[in-house]
Amino acid sequence: MAGQCKGTEAGECLVLRMNEGIHPSPQPPPAAAFLTASFLEPRIQPGTVPDPCSAPDTCCSPRTLVLSLSRVLSQQKASLPPPDARPAVRRRPMDAALLLALGLLAQSLCLSVGVPGLRRPHTLYPWHRMPAPGRVRRAWVIPPISVSENHKRLPFPLVQIKSDRQQLGSIIYSIQGPGVDEEPRGIFSIDKFTGKVSLNAVLDREKTDRFRLRAFALDLGGSTLEEPTDLEIVVVDQNDNRPVFRQEVFTGRVLEGAVPGTYVTRAEATDADDPETDNAALRYSILEQGGPQLFSIDPHTGEIRTVQVGLDREAVAVYNLTLQVADMSGDGLTATALAVITLEDVNDNAPEFTRAQFFLEATEAVSGVDVGRLEVEDRDLPGSPNWVARFTILEGDPDGQFAIRTDPRTNEGVLSVVKPLDYESREHYDLKVAAQNEAPLQAAAPRAERGQARVSVQVRDVNEAPVFQQNPLRTSLAEGAAPGTPVATFSARDPDTQQPQRLSYSKDYDPEDWLQVDGATGRVQTQRVLSPASPFLKDGWYRAIILARDDASPPSTATGTLSVEILEVNDHAPELSPPWGSLCSTPEQGSGLLLGATDEDLPPHGAPFHFQLSPRLPELARNWSLSQVNVSHARLRPRLQVQEGLHRLSLLLRDSGQPPQQREQPLNVTVCRCGLDGACLPGAAALRAGGAGISLGALAIVLASVILLLLLALLVALLVRCRQQSCDKRLLHGLQDDLRDNILNYDEQGGGEEDQDAYDMDQLRHPAELAALGAPLGRPSLRRDAPFGRSHPQAPRVLPTSPSDIADFINEGLEAVDSDPAVPPYDTALIYDYEGDGSVAGTLSSILSSLGDEDADYSCLWDWGPRFARLADLYGPREGTREEAF
Repeated sequence: MAGQCKGTEAGECLVLRMNEGIHPSPQPPPAAAFLTASFLEPRIQPGTVPDPCSAPDTCCSPRTLVLSLSRVLSQQKASLPPPDARPAVRRRPMDAALLLALGLLAQSLCLSVGVPGLRRPHTLYPWHRMPAPGRVRRAWVIPPISVSENHKRLPFPLVQIKSDRQQLGSIIYSIQGPGVDEEPRGIFSIDKFTGKVSLNAVLDREKTDRFRLRAFALDLGGSTLEEPTDLEIVVVDQNDNRPVFRQEVFTGRVLEGAVPGTYVTRAEATDADDPETDNAALRYSILEQGGPQLFSIDPHTGEIRTVQVGLDREAVAVYNLTLQVADMSGDGLTATALAVITLEDVNDNAPEFTRAQFFLEATEAVSGVDVGRLEVEDRDLPGSPNWVARFTILEGDPDGQFAIRTDPRTNEGVLSVVKPLDYESREHYDLKVAAQNEAPLQAAAPRAERGQARVSVQVRDVNEAPVFQQNPLRTSLAEGAAPGTPVATFSARDPDTQQPQRLSYSKDYDPEDWLQVDGATGRVQTQRVLSPASPFLKDGWYRAIILARDDASPPSTATGTLSVEILEVNDHAPELSPPWGSLCSTPEQGSGLLLGATDEDLPPHGAPFHFQLSPRLPELARNWSLSQVNVSHARLRPRLQVQEGLHRLSLLLRDSGQPPQQREQPLNVTVCRCGLDGACLPGAAALRAGGAGISLGALAIVLASVILLLLLALLVALLVRCRQQSCDKRLLHGLQDDLRDNILNYDEQGGGEEDQDAYDMDQLRHPAELAALGAPLGRPSLRRDAPFGRSHPQAPRVLPTSPSDIADFINEGLEAVDSDPAVPPYDTALIYDYEGDGSVAGTLSSILSSLGDEDADYSCLWDWGPRFARLADLYGPREGTREEAF
């Protein structure tokens, strides 16, 4: 039987929890034998089924079963006994059976049973536990407690727990777990004496959706009265989170002209609320498209698709959609995002020429130049294969002289000349050109009205350069050709037939200056003999460049290459190499003497060479034999034992040219006594060295060299002598009388008496009398008038003492000048003023002038004799006596 709550009233909810092994008792259980749980909820009207999620503090969960017993309770309400009338329970077994059946049903479904019309009791008592044989008394159980998140009334009582062994003040209650003594701490608390559990903080289901606590009942001594039981608190979700799009902007691409239903992109959003409730039930929609309704969105999945035809990139390239998502199946909180849909281009527009006909002009005789541009229009995406145009010449160019390429920046067709045009052969070209895209045109696209155009090209006449009839021109000539030998006629023609012009020829490149060109006809001939050793002969070919120029204004020039092959001529006889050697005196010893030959001619006028003993000396064939080794070598052996010493043989050498060249050459052979190894013995080697000697030709060369050196030395001596004589004649040129012992009077500029005074010649002839009057000869006294800081001037050069007349006179003058404080030092530069700009006479040169006699050569004065020795000494002593003069 169910325990009855004290103070129950109409409209209260009775909640029962059935357990295995609980049996109805014939006696009411004592007050301490029940464990109760108290709930505070709003009243429920009889006959109604409450919404489990309608109130935030309602005890509701998916595991709650609410049964309407309003009819049963209404029938039994009048007969319900008072709360303290325990026998009434026994007298109404039907009520107890009904409640027992409901309890068993709830136990089997693991549900809490709520009876509408009754308030939930403040305390829930379990059934009285009857001990049964072989069974253990089970622990106390508390049903899950539901509480809404974001509850603002704090602290909020949740439940009260009691033990069936409770006595007043004899039990202490406690709880442990997350929210109490574990993180997050301080959310729940319990009154240790009454067992009331309270909520102390606002809950957030998105952080923690349930709390599992452990409840303990202890006596005052700390001993456990009941086994610990689980207390589960379930946080009920509220719609307190808006949905959030995963992106602020969603992008999508779709081909223009796509059929309805084509997938574009998908918008996704999330909601932090409980996904098991409508708080997280999202619905998608399009708020704004900015035009016709061309797109739709699936409200459940968020997929965006096309809904109708008419997507044209050329009209609208980008669509911006405003999306919305709402929870509560579209009636709750909302969020917005942007979807940008780009239409991808397809080739639905063909290129069209801007004009039906184009007029261009091209210059003849040039290639690789642009003639003009052909403009086209295309509405497709610039830069894409649907926009890039390709041009084709359909008519009017059978020889392929024109080409059209596409300008990647402007998409214009550029017409160019790839082969030179000739005004004389064709003056005008009429071309037919077509344009199309790289990508194929869509089948449904309209055809272009101007997909083809006519291009008229007018050829402009210019002065064309002459053209050689054969370029390069190759010919051949025998080596050693005499001057004036014809080589070839290198002629050209003028392609300007409508403008007759005269051509002239000249050389542009002839490194050996070997050829001569006729300026009027282009006839080429040799003007000297070309050396076979010329460095400009490459593999026997000589290269020259000839020019042909017309007489137009301005003239045009053509360049032609003339290649002359120099044919080899057999003009050299082979030579013996080397012209000496040694071999053993007996045929059995040694390997003989290996002889070789060389030829300055090139093949086929060289090897193979033929070696032969001179036919003029038949006795040679009796003592010697020649055997051919290869095309250029032969081996000489003695037939019999020959005498040791030097033997002079004569060999005849012949080449294989046409006609062949031959030469008879001497061969000096030293015959020696050989050892077992075939080599000459030491004594024989000395004999060989003494007998070899020097040839007559070498001796003549040595003598000639000595004579040439002697003649060269004699020639140098004659040149030196002639130079001295020419110097003497240059100094004495124009003098009619002998200068010696004569004084010549020259014209003077002045004419006064002071100018007529002359020195006494007697004093010059007897300077010894004047020497006593002056200072002694030697080093002059030091100058004291020199500026401070300057070094004293050096002593003047001392002249020779014999004769002493001129030397003493000069020394006296120098000493007087050096001792005079009124004059500047002798080494001071004196600057003379110019006579004036208008003076007819020339100005005096300054001492600083660079004109001097440093470069004059007065050494020839020493050749005039002893009388001029003093004068020659004034200009410098001889090279050998320079040290003595100083």
